Amino acid sequence: MKHSEYSVVIIGSGIAGQYAALKISQSSNLNDGLLLITKSKLGESNSRYAQGGIVAVLDENEKDSTSLHVNDTLRAGAGLSDGNIAKIISECSNNVIKDLLNFGVDFDKDENGNFYLTMEAAHSVNRILHSGGDATGRGIEKALTENVLKDENIQVYEQTVAVELLIDANKTCKGVIVFNDLTQEYEVIHSSAVVLATGGFGQLYKYTTNLSLATGDGVALAYEAGAVVQDMEFVQFHPTALSIESSKNRFLISEAVRGEGAKLVYKNGERFMDKYHELAELAPRDVVTRAIFNEMKEHNLKNVFLNSTHLSKDVLSKRFPTISRLCAKNGIDISKDFIPVSPAAHYSMGGVKTNIEGQTSIKGLYAIGEVASTGLHGANRLASNSLLECVVCAYELSDFLTFTNLDFPSQMDKTIKDAIDKYSCDLPEDDYDVEDLKQKIQDIMWNYVGILRDEKSLLTAKEKLAELRKEFPVQIKYANKREYELRNMFIVANLIVDCAIERKESRGAHYRLDYTKTMEEAVHTQIVKGEKEPVFVK
Repeated sequence: MKHSEYSVVIIGSGIAGQYAALKISQSSNLNDGLLLITKSKLGESNSRYAQGGIVAVLDENEKDSTSLHVNDTLRAGAGLSDGNIAKIISECSNNVIKDLLNFGVDFDKDENGNFYLTMEAAHSVNRILHSGGDATGRGIEKALTENVLKDENIQVYEQTVAVELLIDANKTCKGVIVFNDLTQEYEVIHSSAVVLATGGFGQLYKYTTNLSLATGDGVALAYEAGAVVQDMEFVQFHPTALSIESSKNRFLISEAVRGEGAKLVYKNGERFMDKYHELAELAPRDVVTRAIFNEMKEHNLKNVFLNSTHLSKDVLSKRFPTISRLCAKNGIDISKDFIPVSPAAHYSMGGVKTNIEGQTSIKGLYAIGEVASTGLHGANRLASNSLLECVVCAYELSDFLTFTNLDFPSQMDKTIKDAIDKYSCDLPEDDYDVEDLKQKIQDIMWNYVGILRDEKSLLTAKEKLAELRKEFPVQIKYANKREYELRNMFIVANLIVDCAIERKESRGAHYRLDYTKTMEEAVHTQIVKGEKEPVFVK
């Protein structure tokens, strides 16, 4: 088996991973270089398809302030957001946005050359930056990718999946074992700094806005390594995904469409959000999602509709070119026709517990972006805070590593040697129907651990997952990337279920029909491998 050494290894090539790579390359002494690993192609990630935008509390925006943004974040987070984390991230937003400009990111501006700031749900002022109208993620990632490819300090592995973190006897991360899906070869990569930037786990659900890549790999790796995982029960379901029955991966109809005044309606054009919340269509995402879900259930509907016909075709095509184009491909003219929408799994508030610098409970292991749980999002993420968290935490991580010894570990202890030796075994001969098993996991999670939950549904999910796991037994080595993804999906699905069972209240995105009230004390759910059940911590 090949062995390599790098000063820093970053697993995941979305906006968090690429921006971290560039900032670390600028600020740290990388004697052995930096390795960026992606299980797909460079730049192919969920963040590439982020439409809504990125929060920016800009110095020049006199109507906005850090305190306003923090208050909006805490209010949306349903009592579980960390105010200190929110304050740091908000205060850093102006600087990181200006830094992204230095990397060539082109944010939309008005006719006077000022940044075009828009409104989204649960924000008190216009503070959302966009690129290319509704292609913000693509705009940011394209610029970062161009810089990564030019950076001589950064080497990229594509079509490579991380399969196990190397943890020594002192509970310190010393590297990672990876598998190249093209060459079918394993490689041991030694490093004193391993960064998880693998994104979320939307693919655990039947209907999702996430790419097929979002299988919870980073959370599974960290959990198996013994890291603290937090708040896994908080899965955000976006209220407005394009509802086309032939597609399970649902195209996101950005919250910004509602921010521009689009209304949620029945087929006859009648609105319904006013009876659910005073902010109607601009209520927090969990409220809008449950309202739509309730209307669909009560009236036996496959979907509701979004009405944007009050806006001209020119305005819509300029402001929402991607949405306009994709809807048109499906026979929908959004300037004349209602858009069929329904909820879909979108974002995970929980993940690997970290601080603002990305430090996990395991020394040498870091996590940034959606895979991490910093405490910013609490129980329900405020719209467009996710991209901001990605870049701020990547920035803070690079600053932290500037003062860290990044020389790769020269010796391996017995614990790590034993972990490596396991991969010398032969591959099993079983041929699993990965796609069928994946779909069964997705059905279980959607039907029993979805928008509305209760004790019975959660216990049913736990039982069904255990039965299904027998068809895909635990083993050391798997045959390909898809099987490793399936392994990770089983791990993460059980973490979500266990945490959801333990939290006997309704808060934010976690809504239980048998415990509809919110507890006075806000606590986090934390789980560590080897412990029988999750624990609550303040």
